[in-house]
Amino acid sequence: MEQRAGAGEEGDAGSGAPTSTPRLTPTIQIGKFKLTGTAATVVAFALIGALIGAVIARSMRPGFHWSPLWISVLFWLIFNVYWTVAALKAAPTRRAESQGSRRIHELLLNWALLLLFIPVPGLRARWLPDSPWIVDAALVLQALSLALMIWSRRHLGRNWSGAITEKVDHELVRSGPYRILRHPIYTGFLGMYLFTAAVSGELHALLGVVIAIIAYARKIPMEEQNLDSVFGDAYAEYRKTSWALVPGIY
Repeated sequence: MEQRAGAGEEGDAGSGAPTSTPRLTPTIQIGKFKLTGTAATVVAFALIGALIGAVIARSMRPGFHWSPLWISVLFWLIFNVYWTVAALKAAPTRRAESQGSRRIHELLLNWALLLLFIPVPGLRARWLPDSPWIVDAALVLQALSLALMIWSRRHLGRNWSGAITEKVDHELVRSGPYRILRHPIYTGFLGMYLFTAAVSGELHALLGVVIAIIAYARKIPMEEQNLDSVFGDAYAEYRKTSWALVPGIY
C-alpha cells in the first residue's frame, strides 16, 4: 500500500514556512483500479488479516510443521502493520519526488519481495548450505533488522516519508541510530531482504536481494542530494561524522 504525501522509509528533510500542506492519503492502486483514504486502509488491513488468518489456519492442520520461511513472512507482516499505522502520523509534505520516480522504486521493491518467496523455476538451486544453524542465525538477524527499522522510525516521528520529500517544519534528525547512520531504515530494509533470502537459501531469493540493492543504490544518492539542498552545511557536516548504511563500510 502506498502512502501518498509522505510515508515510507525515510525523510528527515525540510524546514521553513509551508507553501502547501497536502494531507496523508493511503492509496492502493493496481493498474487502473484505485482505492484511496479509508477504503484503502480497510482493504490493506483486511488483506493483512487474511494472510495472518491463512497462516494460523494452516498451522492448525494435522501434521503441519512450521517452516522457517513462515517466520520470515510473519516478520514482514509485523513490519507492514506497524508501517501502515505509523504512516498515519506523518507530517504534510511541501515538496516530493515525481510520481514516476516513486513508482520505479516501488516496482523494484515489490518484485524483490515477491522473489524472496516465489520458487522460480530454474532458480531453485541453493546459494547457501541447507543448515539449521544458518537459518536460525538468519532469523535472529532478520528480527534485529526489523527492530532497527522500528527504532529508527520512532526517532523520525513526523519527519518520516517514503518518497524523497521536503516536509513541513522538519528538522534534521540525529538522535538514536541517526547518530551513526544517515539511513538506518534502509539498512534495516536491506537486512530484511538479505536475511529472508538466507532463510530461503535459494537463488530466486538472492535475486530479490540484488534488485532491492539496485533500488536503494538508485534512491540514496537522490535523497542525499535533496537533503544537502535543504540543510546545506549542516548536512555536509553530518555526512562527515556518519555512515550511510553500514558503520565502517559505507
